[in-house]
Amino acid sequence: MIATVLIASAAALAAPAVGALGHRRLKKAAGARLMRIDVPNGIDVQDFVRIGGIEQWISIRGEDRTNPVMLEIHGGPGASNAVYGPRTRAWEKHFTIVRWDMRGTGKTLGRSGVDGQGELSFARMYEDAVEVTHHVRSRLGVDRVVLVANSFGSAFGLRLARQYPDLYSAYVGTDQNIHDAGRDDSAHRALLARLRAAGKRKELAAVEELGSDKRTWTAEQHGAHAKIVATTDPLTFATMKSVVMKSLWLSPLHSLRELGTLGKGMKLSEQILPATAEFDDWADGTRFDLPFFIFQGDRDVLTPADRAKRFFDDVQAPVKDFALIEDASHFASFRHPDRFLDLMLAKVRPVVAGRTHAAAAAAR
Repeated sequence: MIATVLIASAAALAAPAVGALGHRRLKKAAGARLMRIDVPNGIDVQDFVRIGGIEQWISIRGEDRTNPVMLEIHGGPGASNAVYGPRTRAWEKHFTIVRWDMRGTGKTLGRSGVDGQGELSFARMYEDAVEVTHHVRSRLGVDRVVLVANSFGSAFGLRLARQYPDLYSAYVGTDQNIHDAGRDDSAHRALLARLRAAGKRKELAAVEELGSDKRTWTAEQHGAHAKIVATTDPLTFATMKSVVMKSLWLSPLHSLRELGTLGKGMKLSEQILPATAEFDDWADGTRFDLPFFIFQGDRDVLTPADRAKRFFDDVQAPVKDFALIEDASHFASFRHPDRFLDLMLAKVRPVVAGRTHAAAAAAR
């Protein structure tokens, strides 16, 4: 849902001034050094795997193969998490991190181009996620993985956690996106009030014209709305500049050409948004047969914390917990990766370890 906000910036990054290129080379080299994993039991593998009939990029990194495995489902749609590697380097001391560029995204898109992506739909990408999960379990020799989904990726995450509790040791949603088939218009009303108070008459008129029912919007209108929400909120806009765009520009894993591909992928992937506006997470079910966690930015205007908390309160799960990440809008886990890691270590890892030990005892 945030993809459009980043597209123009990603394209602009591909054609910078000469001085900026020199600075980028130095920072990329420093990031590459930070990302090195050279401990005996570590793993650092990036390759293309045949998923859903096409080659898709999967990265597996961690300092200890005995650590719990964390499979991320990125947002956007089309917004790869691979660019955040240096920011989340500390996570790899405690978890084996699996990052996957979905079809239409980043390195997967770059591998075979637009015409080689096959069907771009929520249903097809959902099946890809199941296949990736099985691949990771087999590749790393584990029964379950921790499912961590952020932003639009959490729409996949909730459905995976509901349907396949035997594949995941826990679900963790951040920038958690809750769909309710358009019943709740509180976020729309809050946006209108914020725009009026700020004197943003042009943006106000555009939002009023769109209306509150996302089920009637085109892909372009979904993107336009997200852009207005993000760029008119000071904290979200500041986070996009200091965290998201900086991570894109300095990513040690991406060339200048790939920055352009990232932007192209975000635009391409917007086509799956309209179909999800009909989703209803309450109607789909609030029972989850696995530990369930939501860690949300306390000032998120794109996926508001109050809606995520209302859903969480209705969730039935063996273990559940909700926490706010302070001074965070959208991209909360990447704005404050240290705080997110603290939550993972304090709340999730002990539960995951307990489930692993129980499963091992049952197997004996």
